[in-house]
Amino acid sequence: MALPLRYNVRNVFVRWRATLATIIGVALVVAVYILVQALAAGLEASNRNTGDPRNLMIVRKGSTSESSSQVTRTQFKTVQFLPQIARDGRDQPLISADLVVLVSLPRKDGSGEANVTVRGISPQGIELRPQVKLLSGHWFVPGKRETVVSVKMRDRFANFDVGQTFKTGGNELTVVGLMDGGDSAFDSEIWMDVDESRSIFDRENFSSFLARMSDETAAQQFIQRIEADKRLPLRVESETKYYSSQTQTSVMFQVMGTFLAIAMSIGAFFAAMNTMYASVGARTREIGTLRVLGYRRRVILASFLIEGAILAAIGGAIGCVASYSLQALSVYLGWQFGTVSFNTFSEVVFQFRITAALVIQGMLFAIGVGLLGSLLPAVRAARLPVIAALKAV
Repeated sequence: MALPLRYNVRNVFVRWRATLATIIGVALVVAVYILVQALAAGLEASNRNTGDPRNLMIVRKGSTSESSSQVTRTQFKTVQFLPQIARDGRDQPLISADLVVLVSLPRKDGSGEANVTVRGISPQGIELRPQVKLLSGHWFVPGKRETVVSVKMRDRFANFDVGQTFKTGGNELTVVGLMDGGDSAFDSEIWMDVDESRSIFDRENFSSFLARMSDETAAQQFIQRIEADKRLPLRVESETKYYSSQTQTSVMFQVMGTFLAIAMSIGAFFAAMNTMYASVGARTREIGTLRVLGYRRRVILASFLIEGAILAAIGGAIGCVASYSLQALSVYLGWQFGTVSFNTFSEVVFQFRITAALVIQGMLFAIGVGLLGSLLPAVRAARLPVIAALKAV
């Protein structure tokens, strides 16, 4: 016969002093695991949120990102008026030639400098990115050395408020507006006119083209036409797919989170084991009594494993609540997190993003630690001789 579950639950709470350290240890392991994985999820979400499914990104074949791509003005003229490209209200093709460059700028807190992405865009570039909203000021005017800065970058770098100026490459640029990228990759950028950026940074070519197709059929025809034209060594893919693939940096956080969780789980594993060994030692006569009452060895084994799982589940739940509370606090206080993108080597800003999948992973991880930590003590409890157990003081 099986032991009632309430027996295990009561044992956990009756001996709460002995189990508190294990619960805290498991909670810390789970919280660290979820928070570091949430950084990776935040980076991935930033890229997934970027782009419009109606748009196609055109870069040079073989390039891994816009910053390593070069497309010529001749190629732009060849592509610009292809019939598959949609047109705006003025009957102009919805295509933008962009230039992406990196500039080194001082941080707002005075901790040094970091690379920032400056994107030069054509007049249609703003319309092609509807998720980007102007929060204050106005959009840049070509020829006046004006820029529009992400509000999240404003909080991280010096001289990024509306009306302020910053220098790069011996040129002084004025911030005339603040934009919100909608939690996308555009939150990590500065925008200005593409021709002006080519002049300032002495670039002859562009980095990429962004074009909106009139429909799905037109998009397929456009891709086939570019691939068939030998004059155009270009790669075409949807804008959303392009940005979703730019997630190499998140892999680092995933690996780091897993490594930290494994390292910390060793401590939690031994803490659970010590707690359960102490529980076995304190309940020797109780175990003997259970055997006399007819409970078999495998029932005793399962009982201690369940007890360890309950112990770890409590710690896991506390860790999940703690990590989610920290995420809510960071959103409330407007905290921003940044790292260096392995694709562009520039500053990338993002938020924690704790998902349901991460919470489930954290709980499964906690229960796994509890079961492994309880296994040897459970085996010892199941193997205790009945007579010796009953004689124990």
